[in-house]
Amino acid sequence: MTLMVDFVTIDAHDPRALARFWEQALPDYEILDDPDSEPSDDDEEVGLLPVTRRGPKLLFLKVPDAKKSKNRLHLDLRPSDGTKEDEVARLEALGATKVDIGQGDEVTWTVMADPEGNEFCVLRVLTDEEKTKWAAWAW
Repeated sequence: MTLMVDFVTIDAHDPRALARFWEQALPDYEILDDPDSEPSDDDEEVGLLPVTRRGPKLLFLKVPDAKKSKNRLHLDLRPSDGTKEDEVARLEALGATKVDIGQGDEVTWTVMADPEGNEFCVLRVLTDEEKTKWAAWAW
């Protein structure tokens, strides 16, 4: 037997609003709505799928409790073009914030939080040499 990651699941007070943020943050993703029901702001869960079928599916689940500490799992996002700084500014305009979790000033990434406080990192753009090296890992 083998296993594969099907969804990365993220707790949320408002799954639809958080899915909308991530849909704007990740242009290759779109919200998957149940074709047999109307979308609602009261949804218990909302899926976000990569339209290119590359990358993990995200599932936002409604939970009553507040986030209490740093995430033990987070997303690392790498710009495919432009600069890290451009992406950080774009994400801030969508409602993300920069956060300090003790990473220091010497790191090459920026730690941010989505509108509900879930941390994620924006990594630096790869060099052309690194892109060639890592191209074999693309699926």
